[in-house]
Amino acid sequence: MNRVLIVDDDAGVRAGLEIHFRRQGWDVRTANTAAEALAKFRQDPAPLVVTDMRLGGDGDAPGETGLDVITGVRAVAPQTAVILLTAFGSVPGAVQAMRAGACDYLMKPVAFPHLMATAERLLAAPAEAAAQAGQAAPTMPQAAPPEGASALVRRGLQRARQAAQAGADVLIEAESGAGKEVWARYLHASGPRRNRPFVAVNCAALPDALLESELFGYVRGAFSGAAAAKPGKFELADGGTLLLDEIGEMPLGLQPKLLRVLQQREVDRLGDVRPRPVDVQVIATTNRSLAALVAEGRFRADLYYRLRVVPLAIPPLRERREDIPALAEFFLRRYAAPATGSPRLAPELVAELQSRPWPGNVRELENFIRRAVALATGPVLGLEALEWDEAAALAPPPPPAAAEPATGGLRAGLSWREAERQLLAATLAATGGNRTHAADMLGISLRTIRNKIREYQLPPRAQCTENLL
Repeated sequence: MNRVLIVDDDAGVRAGLEIHFRRQGWDVRTANTAAEALAKFRQDPAPLVVTDMRLGGDGDAPGETGLDVITGVRAVAPQTAVILLTAFGSVPGAVQAMRAGACDYLMKPVAFPHLMATAERLLAAPAEAAAQAGQAAPTMPQAAPPEGASALVRRGLQRARQAAQAGADVLIEAESGAGKEVWARYLHASGPRRNRPFVAVNCAALPDALLESELFGYVRGAFSGAAAAKPGKFELADGGTLLLDEIGEMPLGLQPKLLRVLQQREVDRLGDVRPRPVDVQVIATTNRSLAALVAEGRFRADLYYRLRVVPLAIPPLRERREDIPALAEFFLRRYAAPATGSPRLAPELVAELQSRPWPGNVRELENFIRRAVALATGPVLGLEALEWDEAAALAPPPPPAAAEPATGGLRAGLSWREAERQLLAATLAATGGNRTHAADMLGISLRTIRNKIREYQLPPRAQCTENLL
């Protein structure tokens, strides 16, 4: 059972977080001051600590801030994951906390699903990195290396460890689902920055203007609505590692500014008059060929070569089939119910898994094992697991042509713009509004999908309502 220590001087927030974590099966302890939290942690350390930045009323009392919690926790157990919760006005303190060793920070009011996803990611990262990389993470000596790690993975790991020790920037290229972020976290955990912040940014998930402010930050009054200064991800990752996920989706106009940061190791906040030095190891990932994007004029050649100090190519799962048994066993242990224990994989099922192409790579294998565990009726998972939702689990997605356009179908003489609009509408309908799947089916980027939806004024996808604490 996962355990968490929650530290917040607001009884309502503390109780809300405790209820949410307990509903997810966590063992929860709480504290309302830094002193109480550290006393409980020394008595029984937890693998995760969630702490507010301001403690003890106005936050000015000595020993009553989240910084003290982080410092005390790190002194007892350096590998404990710490999540900092902070109000908008205390962002400068958040920077201090990240430098002190917080693994991530979230702004209040915090959406619990996002907090839970962050917590699970932080706790799963070392073990998941060990499983997908084919050997134990350096900070988790209890995780023995699985047997049969492929030569491709071993060579990649050796290069990753060398890059981590040297602090060199790394470019990871791999297909979707191959574990790019897992490798990035493994690289971070293998070097001298392992106890410093690891900050991730998805370059495809943010609009152009927001991506710039998220990366580089801004000063008060830099633009309408900038009521207070905010540090960017580069500053938050100072001393540690910054992951630029899906770097190929970064707009051309923003690439020169990123290149300057990489070359000068200093950041210009939006609206600021002076640069701020940063010490960051940058890991960029992409599921597309950056060399091809350079040839097409969609990515700067100088930025490509600057990022590609140490290139890493993660082989797809179909090229390292000998790793499949170890990965399947790892996911089996991960998703098995603690009360019933882990079922066994029948040899014939393992052989069948090794023969599959796995176009979705490790992520697809993980989902298959998770489904098999959920539907298991006995202590052994056999070939019957292949029959449970076989088409959805293992077959590639249907081509876009399988869905009829909602507007009645294409016809001769239709304008190119209208044909594009109908094809996009049909593909979104076929994927249930999932923009990522639609982008994969059409062979275009998520950013292009988003822009086309706005251009053609297509109905927005349904938004999920989240309870905010």
